[in-house]
Amino acid sequence: MGTSVQVTPLSGVYGESPLCYLLAVDGFRFLLDCGWSDLCDPSQLEPLAKVAPTIDAVLLSHPDMMHLGALPYAMKHLGLSAPVYATEPVFRLGLLTMYDHFLSRWQVSDFDLFTLDDVDSAFQNVVRLKYSQNHLLRDKGEGIVIAPHVAGHLLGGTVWKITKDGEDVIYAVDFNHRKETHLNGTVLTSFVRPAVLITDAYNALNNQGYKRKQDQNFVDALLKVLASGGSVLLPVDTAGRVLELLLILDEYWGQRNLKYPIHFLTNVSTSTIDFVKSFLEWMNDSISKEFEQNRDNPFLLKNVSLIINKEELEKLGDAPKVVLASMASLEVGFSHDIFVEMANDTKNLVLFTEKGQFGTLARMLQVDPPPKAVKVTVSKRIPLVGDELKAYEEEQERIKKEESLKASLIKEEELKASHGLNAKASDPMAIDGSSSRKSSNAGSHFGANVDILIDGFVPPSTSVAPMFPFFENTAEWDDFGEVINPDDYMMKQEEMDYSMMHGSGDGLDGKIDEGSARLLLDSTPSKVVSNEMTVQVRCSLAYMDFEGRSDGRSVKSVIAHVAPLKLVLVHGSAEATEHLKMHCAKNSDLHVYAPQVEETIDVTSDLCAYKVQLSEKLMSNIISKKLGEHEIAWLDAEVGKEDEKLILLPPSSPPPPINFKQFLENKGWQVEFAGGALRCGEYITVRKIGDSIQKGGAGSQQLVIEGPLCEDYYKIRELLYSQFYLL
Repeated sequence: MGTSVQVTPLSGVYGESPLCYLLAVDGFRFLLDCGWSDLCDPSQLEPLAKVAPTIDAVLLSHPDMMHLGALPYAMKHLGLSAPVYATEPVFRLGLLTMYDHFLSRWQVSDFDLFTLDDVDSAFQNVVRLKYSQNHLLRDKGEGIVIAPHVAGHLLGGTVWKITKDGEDVIYAVDFNHRKETHLNGTVLTSFVRPAVLITDAYNALNNQGYKRKQDQNFVDALLKVLASGGSVLLPVDTAGRVLELLLILDEYWGQRNLKYPIHFLTNVSTSTIDFVKSFLEWMNDSISKEFEQNRDNPFLLKNVSLIINKEELEKLGDAPKVVLASMASLEVGFSHDIFVEMANDTKNLVLFTEKGQFGTLARMLQVDPPPKAVKVTVSKRIPLVGDELKAYEEEQERIKKEESLKASLIKEEELKASHGLNAKASDPMAIDGSSSRKSSNAGSHFGANVDILIDGFVPPSTSVAPMFPFFENTAEWDDFGEVINPDDYMMKQEEMDYSMMHGSGDGLDGKIDEGSARLLLDSTPSKVVSNEMTVQVRCSLAYMDFEGRSDGRSVKSVIAHVAPLKLVLVHGSAEATEHLKMHCAKNSDLHVYAPQVEETIDVTSDLCAYKVQLSEKLMSNIISKKLGEHEIAWLDAEVGKEDEKLILLPPSSPPPPINFKQFLENKGWQVEFAGGALRCGEYITVRKIGDSIQKGGAGSQQLVIEGPLCEDYYKIRELLYSQFYLL
């Protein structure tokens, strides 16, 4: 039987909900992505909550909310504690995405589902891998190899290849076969006949035009609005598809020398671009080559302003401008507030570049026809003043006193317990904690210092009198002094990663922008003020597909080329999923599955795989040769059984010698021996150098083909390779 493989969707099937799937490979449980929508509804994670403590490893494919948004919450509340694997950009940009999301929520609500510390803790567990890097799992995952490959959708986006006993399971969602301004296309087509392919049906019903024309239409739509005196809002993600949009706009503005301002507005915009500048090796070949030759970094963004608060934007007034602001869903963040301000002006345009998440304001505005009015909640965090501030301070003082009193009582109980009755009876010098407190409280002058007087003189339970704490020094010494353990001074890898994440200074240093850090570190008491209002939507609304996914025609072509033994379809509307399922079942011999949420399907390969051991007798006769970092050898053996295990044994009889001359004659060649060599046809000679002719190269034999590089040469070489194993 082949490697056991089961797939259980926890979210993201027959719909466009966040991606989260459970994959079991011979009992080792992978969590494929851990997504959450911008609504942050804990009820979406109920299926994950049932299995989170049993997860052995988490594989993240893309640095956005829909793929990793639930990771901090799951680790804080659901018992998820498995190591996480991702590429460096997914780690860095995913971290910034979660920061931006938390800050956007915290500024308009008392958000408590997770904190920045929870984000840090979750991402501290991330093991970062490079593209095509094979990582061998250990312990329970012994024998399983995982490797990330280019997906082409987002920077660092990953197609995961999971291999066990020669069988491949490919997890490829949100891939893009087309080369873009900053990304190479996916390498998914380089995989052939994997045992299982898990992919999405998100774009199965959509077809796209040429990218160059699409980019031009996008820019033309913006310039038309700007020329008429209006402004454009592009609701975008924090560090995903927005990078492609920024490059398109920056390049076009530079070529046309346009003066309309472009602003990239998120809580972490400057940190995002700073990190992206250092990820050129993860981008397409053109960018890497340009940097090597001219040291030209496209993410210098000479025509784009990076801002982290609305105050900078408000200084421009009503002048025509382009604003790329997070979040793409319009639920929270700068994009929500800017939409409320721009919606009432007919000259303005709100241009969506991705389909809104289900249940969000963006999705509501993308219906056809769009609504003429929408109800929104406008919230803002403001400092407490007057009576509210006084009441807050009084409440905090009361809480502080209660905690202090509770701590004092606990300490007193510990003192009483540590004295013991035996100590008081056996020695008049023994301290009675209760009597000391009573006598000291008789005069208010000493009442506050009773803990200080007693602390440090508490005898152990085995002692009869007070004494100073004594700790014996058990360190070893040699002729040069105290013996030290070098490991005590080595920084662990986890600590190094944590230090790199947190920078050299404050915990927020190097991860979020100065303004956002100042906002979080500000201890001024504050509250959130909310106001529900109806917004008249008079501005223009438009949608252009810049999601960076392969379209339906391309998805079908890729699946046909990869030709997996079994296909699992996830993440797509019910209509798109059924369409792709029927197409694949009709046009190929694939076994196609489209499971529901929490439905476990067994996609174990029908192939049989066996594990065999090499006997010592066989190994002693093998002659291996070095090939790179490995050694290879040819062997002839027979399969036997020993202690209920399959074992390879030397063959009971030697293989018959091969008569290459007779073989060529049977193939129609004119062959003769001449001068100790085999002359084949008119031009080609095969010469033997070595002791014996034996298949497998057991001796030190070499065969040399001599002659011009003609058609006969290659035919003779092919026949020779078919009969002899040459090292």
